[in-house]
Amino acid sequence: MPINRRNLLRSLAGTGAAALWSGVELDAYQSHVNTNSKPSELKITDMRIAVVQGAPMTCPLIRIDTNQGIYGLGEVRDGASKNYALMLKRLLLNENPCNVDKLFRKIKQFGFHARQGGGVCGVEMALWDLAGKAYNAPVYQLLGGKFRDKIRLYADTDSSPDTNVMAERVRERRDRGFTWLKMDVGVGLVSKTPGTLTQPIGLSQREAQMTQHMFTGMELTPKGVDMLAEYVGRVREKLGYDIPLSADHFGHIGVNSCIRLGKALEKYNLAWLEDMIPWQNTELWKKITDAVDIPTLTGEDIYLKEPFIELAKTHAVDILHPDLATSGGILETKKMADAIQDYGVPMAMHFAGTPVSAMANVHCAAATENFLVMEFHSADVPWWEDMVTGIPKPIIDKGFITVPSAPGLGVTLNDEVVKKHLHPEQPGYFLPTPEWDKDRTNDRLFSFAGAAVHG
Repeated sequence: MPINRRNLLRSLAGTGAAALWSGVELDAYQSHVNTNSKPSELKITDMRIAVVQGAPMTCPLIRIDTNQGIYGLGEVRDGASKNYALMLKRLLLNENPCNVDKLFRKIKQFGFHARQGGGVCGVEMALWDLAGKAYNAPVYQLLGGKFRDKIRLYADTDSSPDTNVMAERVRERRDRGFTWLKMDVGVGLVSKTPGTLTQPIGLSQREAQMTQHMFTGMELTPKGVDMLAEYVGRVREKLGYDIPLSADHFGHIGVNSCIRLGKALEKYNLAWLEDMIPWQNTELWKKITDAVDIPTLTGEDIYLKEPFIELAKTHAVDILHPDLATSGGILETKKMADAIQDYGVPMAMHFAGTPVSAMANVHCAAATENFLVMEFHSADVPWWEDMVTGIPKPIIDKGFITVPSAPGLGVTLNDEVVKKHLHPEQPGYFLPTPEWDKDRTNDRLFSFAGAAVHG
């Protein structure tokens, strides 16, 4: 007989125990309902790592274990060190992972911009996965619910100097169902043609890449601008104008070259010009944005919400573009997006990782009203979806990901597949990490003043 209030009272009526109803009812229901854990007693016991290669980037996965057998999955940003997460382990042991915001505030001082934010953000993802599993709810629900059931993706596409090849690549993405595309339009496409690029003699490619754009002395010539614009025009002509096409990776050229190139590209109706200069240069970004009639975008290397809000407040760019594995994780990114919405600025999401980080982005995007589109960088990785189970396949259907309704992030690792793609120099699969349990240090950011105690 099913256990419900009426049947339970009947069974208790002859024993005179009906007066004990409230306590018995609670025990009866708990014995028949999968409560996943007792959240108030949950404690972190370990953090372990598995480093995936070729997804298409190198991505350290983290697993946070607990005293109740449930665990949370997270991911350090592509290209970042696993140690960015492991160094935080000592601050998390014996803590309740459901206190996500408290723990984030405890560890966030150890993150920074670009890949250095990867450890804090990977941990934050894993904490949300644990909290969702503990309360038997998807992460988006813990954030306040969702605005959409499906998340639109834009497909990044490898570059080619041959416009026919490039056009065919983006058309293939479109034929697969993607509804938004992105291509690279860098100076490397024209630099071997004499008269296209002015730069200091002897400046190496490596030196240019490691120097901020304004300090390289590299400038496009009118011939170089015309060639790049012609390149985009040919691709656009073959692709058509009825689908958004974004552009990225212009090279470390000066602000004036960015403006001249942007103006030349206006007639091709691009969806945005991405990271033409470093995000830190707010006034220079605004100079570009005000001069060019194409949306501008930056943000993938920004850590924490405050710099995003400053860029939005000054309208230095038209769209902000966090990478959730750098920007502070799921909740910090939602807080940021809610704040920039007040300035009329939408949020696109940069992403290049495994399905674990993808699902963290998906839950955040679902719970954020001004979300625009999310990057997908693994369209050419055939085993990408096979890394996880617990979610309907294909994960990506006609350029969208359906928001999972399972607890936490909604995915479980397929151990067999992930083990096949571990980094050969870091082949361990979630091995114990006791060497990171302790580290004698004083993390306090304010001075300590002892007070005399009088008995």
